[in-house]
Amino acid sequence: MKPVLFENVRLIDPASSLDRPGRLLVQDGVIAGTDLPQAEGAPEGADIVDGGGYLVLCPGLVDMRVTIGEPGYEYRETVLSAAKAAVAGGITTIAVLPNTSPTIDNPALARLLRARGEETSMIGILPYGALTRECAGKEMAEIGLLAEAGAIAFTDGPHAIADSRTMRQMLTYAKGFDALIVQHPEDPSLARGGCATDGELATRLGLPGIPAAAEAILIARDLRLARMTGGRLHFGHVSTAEGLDLIRAAKADGVRVTCDTAPPYFDLNETVIGDFRTYAKLSPPLRAEADRRAVCAALADGTIDAIASDHMPCDADDKRQPFAVASAGGTGLCTLLAVTLAQVHAGNLGMMDALGLLTHRPAGVLRSGAGTLAAGSAADLCLFNPETGWVVRAGELPGKAQNTPFDGRALEGRVLGTWKNGRRVFGAAAA
Repeated sequence: MKPVLFENVRLIDPASSLDRPGRLLVQDGVIAGTDLPQAEGAPEGADIVDGGGYLVLCPGLVDMRVTIGEPGYEYRETVLSAAKAAVAGGITTIAVLPNTSPTIDNPALARLLRARGEETSMIGILPYGALTRECAGKEMAEIGLLAEAGAIAFTDGPHAIADSRTMRQMLTYAKGFDALIVQHPEDPSLARGGCATDGELATRLGLPGIPAAAEAILIARDLRLARMTGGRLHFGHVSTAEGLDLIRAAKADGVRVTCDTAPPYFDLNETVIGDFRTYAKLSPPLRAEADRRAVCAALADGTIDAIASDHMPCDADDKRQPFAVASAGGTGLCTLLAVTLAQVHAGNLGMMDALGLLTHRPAGVLRSGAGTLAAGSAADLCLFNPETGWVVRAGELPGKAQNTPFDGRALEGRVLGTWKNGRRVFGAAAA
């Protein structure tokens, strides 16, 4: 493998608070150093990547909430098509939800998913293990064996554990080997049959509503259970002010809780569905403007630990339905960085904090070694121009799925190159 020398780049590594102009050398697939003196020449035969003094080089992004179709729903997305979309967005590590067919509820399937990621040579896959068999919310899956097989954490994906006794048992059992439980924070009985946030807009459109309080109610219950058991708990795609207030207070009290959100919940609000746009039908549904602002504030004050794409591919036929019956979900791999950078351009987040939410902080929640530029680490890298403008166009995105809620959104920030283990997997020189 050829050495790669990055020259005249802005090096940003939130894990070490590094933010300065410099050079970075990759040898044998690992980072050899970020403090190379300018007088030192490039190794013989090295590929030279010149950042022109303004391109940003950061760790490859770590996306901790991704749904793919394989196995079972390959018509929506395959591992390979998801990998192509991920690297186009600067993502080199994805944590994949277990709600496939068959469900990732046995060790062999967890190992298979990891291997399928390695086969692409483009991304690393961290599989979630199912928390219950077939993600049905009843019988506990083989959590211990799944952990030995490489499951990074345990969840039923888009399905909440409804029964309080079951959730308590899960947290208690998982604590025995310090495993992380990831919950979809939405009370299932309150959400049943709904498709939009309950309120004036849903009423005017004639859509069955889901009260925003459904999120806070389940968060409050599970935080109490986490206090009782001492288990590690994570909430995915948190979207309401009330839910975030509960998590903020629990963290201050020492509860072992973390959370993430997704770009739609800080960049869009419920008005986007106003013309029955099914591409904007998500789970949880888009919220009122006050909740969107609360998510932005929680990103800034550190309550939210990570930004995940919440990538959920849908076939066109899944979305070309009346709003109430269309499938919920949106793609997000290739837009994750740019939509997050919109918070930087708006002055709500610093560049260091924004990239931290996309790299070492999700890696820390998952206890993965990814998301750093430290010498000796795998050379998983993202090179981007933070100022390049582009417009999201459904039908023109990398990957198989095109159901983006950001269709038509003008963004600033474009990935120019992605490297996995020192090999360029996206950009002009990609194989």
